[in-house]
Amino acid sequence: MKRASQSRRAYTWATALTAATVLWSNAAWAADPFRTGADARSIGPNTQAAFETVFRQGNYQIASRRLDQALAIEPNEPMIYGMKAALAYINGELPQFSRFATQTREVAQRLVARDPLRGHLYTGVGYFMEAGYIITSQGLVVGTPQALPKLQQMFSEIEKAEKVNGNDPELNLIKGFMDLMIATNLPFANINDAVGRLQRSAPAYLSWRGVAVGYRDEKRLNEALDAVNRALQVAPENPELHYLKAQILVESDRYRDSLVSFRRALALRSQLPARLTRSIEREARRAQEKLDQQTPAVAPTPAVAPTPARATPVSPTLPR
Repeated sequence: MKRASQSRRAYTWATALTAATVLWSNAAWAADPFRTGADARSIGPNTQAAFETVFRQGNYQIASRRLDQALAIEPNEPMIYGMKAALAYINGELPQFSRFATQTREVAQRLVARDPLRGHLYTGVGYFMEAGYIITSQGLVVGTPQALPKLQQMFSEIEKAEKVNGNDPELNLIKGFMDLMIATNLPFANINDAVGRLQRSAPAYLSWRGVAVGYRDEKRLNEALDAVNRALQVAPENPELHYLKAQILVESDRYRDSLVSFRRALALRSQLPARLTRSIEREARRAQEKLDQQTPAVAPTPAVAPTPARATPVSPTLPR
């Protein structure tokens, strides 16, 4: 159970780190779901395609190649380094994760002069990931005090971004994921604020996914299941959403139903990092074991004891 909790915490970190570093790219699509007119941002096609591939399709293999292309063409875009950091984290490549996290912050700091909102926002994201590296490498108990200065710098940068436009929907979505991650790992945080932000955000397959994670960790399982189903309505072929649904069903002791979602996730395993696939397989085996323990064994039919033969009475021998 402890290992499952650690695996879930790592998966939650991966989700939040990835989401927090790439959400603004969605605002650059032809029809910006966050901003309109002069407020809309534009990014390169490779970065845009990588976002769609990761979050709607859940295809990390193709996304990784597209990010490499984007990095070569758009080296001054901090979000690309953030996505590279998040993918390194998912793959368990901590040195690369640390390097790309720092590059995210450094490139974002250079962006502040041209775009203060996004510059401060992604400087905060960089500090957030650097704190994540400390906690991951040092452990929660030892790492948290060391990570707090980074988290304080992160909050400072986010506040600066909020002063530019506190109602910016992209800012609120990213902050919602950050708040979710902090609330999941640190005891003093309130998860309700994070869930509230995410419920007011978009795109739906990301916002509802975050809500589902928050409710799952709060053991509000019916609400978690409703949220992940809403996300699946928008992105039905995303294996990570099926994985998340399976986890929620396991927490609800619905092991048979969870195996259906585990199988759907594993049917798309070619899209996922090997480390994530192994986690899904391991949790699916545990769910099968739990189901086997739940199912009562069929008792063997008792053998019918043969009716004992009645002894033939022996007549006494009469004396002659």
